Amino acid sequence: MRNVLLIASLTLVAAATVGCTASDRPSTQTLGNNPTATAPKSSSKAPSSSTAPSGPACTADDFKVTTEPGKKPSVTVPATCSAPKELLTKDVIPGTGAAVKEGDTASVHYVLYTFSTKAENQASWDSGRPFAVQNVGKGTVIKGWNEGLIGLKQGGRRLLVVPPEKGYGDAGQGDIQPGETLVFVVDAIEVKSGS
Repeated sequence: MRNVLLIASLTLVAAATVGCTASDRPSTQTLGNNPTATAPKSSSKAPSSSTAPSGPACTADDFKVTTEPGKKPSVTVPATCSAPKELLTKDVIPGTGAAVKEGDTASVHYVLYTFSTKAENQASWDSGRPFAVQNVGKGTVIKGWNEGLIGLKQGGRRLLVVPPEKGYGDAGQGDIQPGETLVFVVDAIEVKSGS
């Protein structure tokens, strides 16, 4: 009889434990009814501080960008260095036309990757329509673009690595997480003088 009670008690404890181990389900359910906001999205969120890259800050040369002119670029975001704290720029393809000056309008194609996910977030290339940045330097875009587009020549491709303070900061924007470092590749399609 003792063995029967022991087995029954262990069975109840095991059943209770199994019922309690689904602690991951409520956090998954709180993401909403969007089916893409469950496992795939949660696996692409910012890495925890224990797995986040540490060590020296990345340099512009640590980011690998495809260089075929006229085609949507791709970016390899490094996993072996930490997000830079200042704006990084690098001309991947030097342009030959007019350089963007403060006050100009730059018609650009861009692709955006997020540093934490190492994945593409959005791209103007997908719609086939360039994006017009008016009054560069004081435009209604993020500070990283207002500063980072200056000097880009028409026909050129530039890497911009934008720290949160020059991007969307601690608020985030849409599906861009708060405190995110943004990795853009911008192609200058046309530069029109603002004067």
